[in-house]
Amino acid sequence: MKDDVWSRDEIESPCVKICVVHPESRLCTGCLRTIDEIGAWSKLSPDARREIMAELPSRASQLTKRKGGRAARLLR
Repeated sequence: MKDDVWSRDEIESPCVKICVVHPESRLCTGCLRTIDEIGAWSKLSPDARREIMAELPSRASQLTKRKGGRAARLLR
């Protein structure tokens, strides 16, 4: 028996609890959303959430890997 009282017609958050903002793309490296999208998520309509969710896979290419960390910066 399905409990319709607790059933919600909402898009769940794509958050994976790895909240680190990439310094160049300004995207969260965990969920690929912008800071503005993360902040507004609870107030967005289901349609707006669906649009963002549809864009997320294409954003992964915007994240560049860091090359060498601190040691590489010191060599510059």
